[in-house]
Amino acid sequence: MRTQFLTAAAVAALLVAGPATAQNIKLMTGPQGGSWYPLGGAIQSIIENGVDGASVMVLPGAGIANVKAVQAGKVDMGFANSVSTVDAINGNAPFEEKADDVCNVATLYPQYFQVIALADSDINSPADLGGHAAAVQPVGNTGEAITSHMLKSQGLSYDDLPRVNHGSYTDSVSLMKDGNAAFFTLGTTVPAGAVMDLASARDIKVVPIEGEALEKMQALNPGYKPIVIKAGSYPGQDADVNTIGYATHIIARCSLEADVVYNVLTNIAANVGDLASIANAMKGATPADMSRDIGVPMHEGAQRFYDEQGS
Repeated sequence: MRTQFLTAAAVAALLVAGPATAQNIKLMTGPQGGSWYPLGGAIQSIIENGVDGASVMVLPGAGIANVKAVQAGKVDMGFANSVSTVDAINGNAPFEEKADDVCNVATLYPQYFQVIALADSDINSPADLGGHAAAVQPVGNTGEAITSHMLKSQGLSYDDLPRVNHGSYTDSVSLMKDGNAAFFTLGTTVPAGAVMDLASARDIKVVPIEGEALEKMQALNPGYKPIVIKAGSYPGQDADVNTIGYATHIIARCSLEADVVYNVLTNIAANVGDLASIANAMKGATPADMSRDIGVPMHEGAQRFYDEQGS
């Protein structure tokens, strides 16, 4: 696997250069340490081995940043989260205008927005977050945008918290271990490696988002759906916990050649096992699963593939 590790300056230079030819695909993924980056490397290998003359350049990114880059024509494809992409299609914040060149390619797996608090804190619902130090993801990540929405739904903002660290999962875990943050938010699969790391050193609890708290969140973004973190997902979690769910999916420029998207998707669907070894939630994924409607227009090339599959 030839996943490319690039500096921030190198990434910026590549983005300024714009997308390459149809067979030289720029794919934006996620930050190193998350699941999207290695998934991008696996897709790179799948495409380069399965599509004659194709090459894939894997770039680090984030859910919101990826949608903006695809819309701007700076990259060809990317990973995204359904709630953020729907916001982009509708021109809702943090997007300045409606995205008209962002299409769905494949819905991959559910994501879980997780609020993790230290077990000895008095945080038991989103209403309890005021006055507590937080560890959240950098701006541009879907998890950070959902955190901001969660605070807003409770009449709060970052200004109501004594400290807010916008950093990596690793940074957040370190802050929690040291007691310098009372809660940690992230949007990813379950179980999350970062949460397991934290739970190896500190007793934790998973804070539910349900009932009125969920309704307030859905008023801000109707794409937020209820999902359950099953009991036993984390050490000390003895009961199911309700939270917010959304979908990870692959997007492409709607203007990207249909044959390119068709060939990419055909090879991804034929090698789901390779992706499931990185994101277990993809295990057994079928074309019918990947074609699920998430409120984002389907790319012409993807639609051709799904029509052939009867999906």
